[in-house]
Amino acid sequence: MPANLISSKLRVAAFLDLGTNSARLLVVRFNPNRSYTVLAQQKEVVRLGEGEFEEQTLQPEAVRRTLYVCRHFVDIARSMGARDIIAVATSAVREAANQMDFVVQFRKETRLNLHVISGREEARLIYLGISRAINLGKHKALFLDIGGGSTEIVVGDQWNHQYLDSLKLGAIRLSSRFLKNRIDKPLSAARYHSLQEHIRAAAVRTLRNLRRYDPDLMIGSSGTIMNLADAACRRFLNRRLRPNDVIPLSQLQKVIRLLRELPLDERRKVPGINPDRADIIIGGAAILETLMQELNLDEICVSDCSLRDGLLADYLARRQRPRRTEAVSVRAQSVIHLGRICGFDEAHARQIAAMSVSLYDELRRLRLHDLGAWERELLEYATLLHDIGLFLSFNNHHAHSYYLIRNADLIGFDQREIAIMAATTFFHRKMTPRNKYEEFDALDEEAKKIVPALCLCLKIAESLDRGHDGNIHRVRLSRLGKKRVRMTLYASHDCRFEMWALENHLAAFEDTFGRQLVVRPVVQRKRANRRAQAYRL
Repeated sequence: MPANLISSKLRVAAFLDLGTNSARLLVVRFNPNRSYTVLAQQKEVVRLGEGEFEEQTLQPEAVRRTLYVCRHFVDIARSMGARDIIAVATSAVREAANQMDFVVQFRKETRLNLHVISGREEARLIYLGISRAINLGKHKALFLDIGGGSTEIVVGDQWNHQYLDSLKLGAIRLSSRFLKNRIDKPLSAARYHSLQEHIRAAAVRTLRNLRRYDPDLMIGSSGTIMNLADAACRRFLNRRLRPNDVIPLSQLQKVIRLLRELPLDERRKVPGINPDRADIIIGGAAILETLMQELNLDEICVSDCSLRDGLLADYLARRQRPRRTEAVSVRAQSVIHLGRICGFDEAHARQIAAMSVSLYDELRRLRLHDLGAWERELLEYATLLHDIGLFLSFNNHHAHSYYLIRNADLIGFDQREIAIMAATTFFHRKMTPRNKYEEFDALDEEAKKIVPALCLCLKIAESLDRGHDGNIHRVRLSRLGKKRVRMTLYASHDCRFEMWALENHLAAFEDTFGRQLVVRPVVQRKRANRRAQAYRL
């Protein structure tokens, strides 16, 4: 995209991760509503560390091809209008005796400064990239990234890391040191076990530290782990790897045994293994298997995020002043991000979200439903997104909202949660959830009991902000005998329009909650008009 097609008001930034094996580029555009759009992602195998670890010197041919790719990446970024281009280099450059020569060459070729980062900083950035894109809940996770020259290890939860480390163990480093003369041949069990013993010795201090943290979940990134996991999925599940798939160690071990028993030519043909990585895959596989064995971790969750995603997260944290001090969950971030991408009426969406969860809480207080905090959270997020279909068209916007939610790959949610939220938005207008609608019929039986209550809360909340002016600022429910419920509306001014809109939901309320609904308005003219303040990102 030519630079002149990008509005000068929208900042574009690029992030270049120069690793030992590959170079990666990410280009994003920051939108006025604090969301961002990915413009380009590129990856090229450059093998910058090839031949380096014997002589501690970057080799001329590796430097030549790396600089060629980097020039191309920078040209892409600048053609897209990138003002800021953040370039970092990792293990291969930071350990090279001719590091400064390379940095100078890089600056001359690209007109950029190259930031050579430490192993711990690399680990921190990888953690940022992965943790902001996955819902950890209450888990304490071990993050593992196996690169060409080093392996980065982090222990952390959703928001903070407790431990950062970097090991001088990588797929290229081990392959060039221990397998150099046998790259094209099968590897015996004895030689493979010797390689594992070297890994245990090199990682002894790190392993001792990690055992003290006792992580209950392992998350792996990098090409090595994704290739091995993809091969396992194809072999045992007959499908490709999906984001955040969890792969058992037992399946990985069978794939690793297959790979080491094959010559290089046959290894390149194994489904899921990138042919360009086949010559170094066993070195990386030995690191993964050994660490999982030593830490008694029998499965690994695979993330497709990497250092470049961490560079983006770090850039945002440094340059965007947060609007609230509380931590915002990755789920809330992904929902608000989607809403802003679709240009939703944010003030209205927040008002409806606040009102719908207030209704939900009132209904629960009166024991008219037995749903809990999980369903409440889904209602809140569905309500925030209920009108994003207006991005495409007013006509059938409920159906457009459904489609966008189902296909937006919201971060931190599983497919069932996404289906419940999407169905809640689909039925927020006049339709009643019934099996005759594919969007409802596709739900499981438990979800079919949840959606009617959630979408009715949304429908009522939508009616209570009909003028998009926050007139109704509070709702209170109370029992009127055994068969009726009174809804008291606290309004800033006359609310006849809202009451007329509520009449459309009286039958559905009685059908869903088994009570007749009686509405009573209370006008508090002196009360300030309030707007929901949640999720100020």
